[in-house]
This record gives sequence, C-alpha cells and structure tokens, in this order.
Amino acid sequence: MLLPTTTYRATAFVEAARQLGVDLTVASETPSTMETANPQGLLTLDFQFPERAADLVRNFAKKTAIDGVIGVDDDTAVVAAAIAERLNLKGNPPHAAVAARDKHRQRELLKEAGVPIPQFAVHMLEENPLVIAQATKYPCVIKPLRLSASRGVMRADDIQGFVKARARLQAILAQPDAAACGEPSWQYLVEEFVPGYEVALEGLVVNRRLHVLALFDKPDPLDGPFFEETIYVTPSTAPAPLQAAIRDCADRAVRALGIVEGPIHAELRYNERGPWLIELAARSIGGRCSAVLKFGEGGSGKGVTLEEIILRHALGMPIPSLQRERLAAGVMMIPIPGAGTLREVRGVDEAKRVPLVEDVQITAHSGERLVPFPEGSRYPGFIFARGETPAVVEAALRDAHHRLQFVLI
Repeated sequence: MLLPTTTYRATAFVEAARQLGVDLTVASETPSTMETANPQGLLTLDFQFPERAADLVRNFAKKTAIDGVIGVDDDTAVVAAAIAERLNLKGNPPHAAVAARDKHRQRELLKEAGVPIPQFAVHMLEENPLVIAQATKYPCVIKPLRLSASRGVMRADDIQGFVKARARLQAILAQPDAAACGEPSWQYLVEEFVPGYEVALEGLVVNRRLHVLALFDKPDPLDGPFFEETIYVTPSTAPAPLQAAIRDCADRAVRALGIVEGPIHAELRYNERGPWLIELAARSIGGRCSAVLKFGEGGSGKGVTLEEIILRHALGMPIPSLQRERLAAGVMMIPIPGAGTLREVRGVDEAKRVPLVEDVQITAHSGERLVPFPEGSRYPGFIFARGETPAVVEAALRDAHHRLQFVLI
C-alpha cells in the first residue's frame, strides 16, 4: 500500500486490510522510526521515481511475498503501475497511469479517441502571457498539468483576467511541492470553459470493463473563478438516459487511456450537447469522502467499504457486491472559511445532532494555517449524511455546515 504522509486515506485502507485479515506493507516517502522494528510492514520509497521504487520493491519481494499493490493518490498510482509491471501483479500498464496523471497527455489521448472534452492548448510559463491571452477565446480555464484537488485551477473571462490568473498560477507552481513535479511545473493548460452541471463518477475497472460504483451530483455550481468542491450526493437525480450517456463517456475515456484494472474517479459535465469528460484519475475518490460509500451487506451489517472492494480486487479475492446501498448518501467537503491560522471550531456537537448526519470530521488542527483556493487544496473537514432521498441528504449537510463556526486568527 503506497501511502503518502499527507494522505487522508491511511486509516480507511489500514482498517479494510485488518477487516480482511490481509498482511499489509505500507510504503511511504519518508522513513518511519518503526521501520527497523517492523521490516516487513514498513518501507520507504521515493514516489518521484517510479522505476527506482519498483526496483526496490522487487528486491523487497525476494524476502516478503507481495500479492498486490495499490496507490491511493495520483502520484502513487503511477508508482503502483510500475511495481505491478515489475512483479507481474494486477494493475495498469505504466503508460496508462502516466496518461491519467498528466492532464495534457490525457487530453491528447481523449481527443484522438473522440471522447467529448474541452478544446485545449498547452503553453510554457516562459511564453508571453499577453500574447497567449490575446489569442484565447473566453471564458477559459487555466490549470496546471499535475496538481490535484482543483489547486491552481482558475477561470478567466477576458485578457486582463487571463494575465492575472497566469501570474497567480506561476507563483503556485513555484512552490516546492509543485516544482518537484519537474517539467510539468513549467507548463500549463488553457481550456475552453464548459458550462453545465457537474457530476463525479466512482468506478472500478475489472479486466478492462468499467463497473460504475456511484454517480454523484454536485449541487453547488462550479462556474469559477475557482473550483473548490463542496457537496457530493448520490444517487444522481439526472434522467436515466443522461446517466447512461455519462457512463458511456467515462467508459470511452477509460479505454482511450488504456486503463485495465483498478479504481477510477472521473469528473464530467453535461449540458444540452451531452456529457463532457473533464478529468479522469486512476485512483479512488480523495480525502475522506470514500466513507460515504457502502456496498452490499458486510458481516457487521454496515456494508462493505470502498477500500475493502479495492483491496479485494487487487488481491484477486471475491467481491461480495458492487451494488451501492439503498439509501441516498452525501458528503460535504467543508469550504475553507478564509485565510488565517485556525484557533478553534465551534458547533461541532450541534452539527452532529442534525437529523440524518452521521458524522462531522474536522481534519484541520488548532494552529494550522488555512489556505483558500486556488493556492490551497486541503479542506478543513468533512460532513457525512444518509437518508431516503438525495434532497433530504443535501439539506442535512447544509444545515450541519451552517452550525459550524471556524475561528481564525
């Protein structure tokens, strides 16, 4: 299991492994003080060099049998593909994982395959932004090639707005974590802005076949100037024929990128011209949002988690069900309340008492600096709810959020 130190996903995957009785080796990019005491359970890998990491895992596997590999985010999905190829494990070919990771390469392959996508062009940061701005059609979207969670993604409506957004993106890409991407941090995409409603599709590819696990509505408009997500609610209320077209669009994208195994998370928009593929990642839903998904009925009667399904698939174990539970479910990624240092969060207990709300998780800690979008990307917490209809779930999430008060200094 490739788990970056900054991920929210560790607890859910480790718990799923425990539930299944699976022996887990956790690989991270920084050494653990416990590594020498638990040499089979902990490993240090440099996620920036997938082939080098794969060589280290191949040597590790000579002493400790490895039966499956999973990357939990965009970078580690590429590393997982390299390891899977080296050890002949179930996974995606490296070129497919790279295509899912790099927005420009993804756009090229989707265009070649005829998948509906925005018009796009790639530019170097060293190019004169005014020249590019004067040749661009508006509104447009400026985005980095490798960053995730909508960080650095901005809408521009005119030449002046483009120049300002490009300068802001250049500053973001100069940050150490972004600059570590290498060449992709010297470039950016300029895309046509696609109006319409946005949905997220969670899927699992099994032997080249896409199984749709959930289709989420995003009831809050994502029209810019930044693209901070808030509420996901499933099942989608889109008409059945439109949902079928969305699934088909995602399936075509999976095939175009060459993804053959494992989880995918796709963002799509639809309007009077049908669905458009905005992004597709070769990993599962981010943050702690996966807690909103339950499948079938687990031994505890609470359903099977998404992480358990992913683990079972990677190891070739039987999967009890890919059918999501009957109830509607939703999650709110709590909006970043502003720039500043978090002092405290008030009203959490009150928010948890809102009917249909299952949990309120505050992931930001006191003393943490909160950075709004587009420079930031880490939400301060998550709210979860379940109910009979998407409408009542959405209302519960909004009610709980209104009861929270973030005190910044």
